Amino acid sequence: MSIDAPRGRSGPALGSLTEHTSLRSRVTEILREAMIAGELEPGTVYSAPALAERLGVSATPVREAMMELTQEGLVETLRHRGYRVAELGDVALDEIIELRALIEVPTVGRVAGIATVEQITALRPLADRLTETAETGELREFIANDMAFHLQLLAIAGNGRLVEEVRRLRGMSRLSALRGLYEEGRLVETAQEHHALLDRLEAGDAAGSEALMRHHLGHVRGVWAGRAEA
Repeated sequence: MSIDAPRGRSGPALGSLTEHTSLRSRVTEILREAMIAGELEPGTVYSAPALAERLGVSATPVREAMMELTQEGLVETLRHRGYRVAELGDVALDEIIELRALIEVPTVGRVAGIATVEQITALRPLADRLTETAETGELREFIANDMAFHLQLLAIAGNGRLVEEVRRLRGMSRLSALRGLYEEGRLVETAQEHHALLDRLEAGDAAGSEALMRHHLGHVRGVWAGRAEA
């Protein structure tokens, strides 16, 4: 991934800004996924130059990404040392899951009453990809598709601020036991819940959709976080 502009060529300023913003957003997304998956470990300090080298970019978009992730509560900035991935305790996890349940469960119920067949159909390929990545153990890809699925689903309700808040809260949920779930052969079962949820939404079953969403969140609070199921 290179950010060097071709020599002897000057593009429009707005185009350059868009390209830079796009790169920063992509770097932020990659780092967030790595933290959620546990590839960047809680309590460990990382430097911007070292992360930039791994990503094949300059240190600038990495620093900008880390500033954004600091605001999200995923990272602590250590002066002259780098960035420490924040550790999430049981109390914080419980609070995050409680907030997510308060937001996502009733919103899914609302979506059941307003979603069109076309909107539900558009989510099927993401659900298929979740099953595929669960079967092959592509954990980073699984996390990315899981995030896309749930945010696209919630977006049907028409509240952009709600979607962004859920994005932030989901990013803070450590899936520390995700690899163990895959190795135990249980990740596919979790992935298939997305198809079951779409079936209930397509049927207009608000109560059933809410119940399944509440159960689905239990994976984050329970197995995915290395604890007993809620």
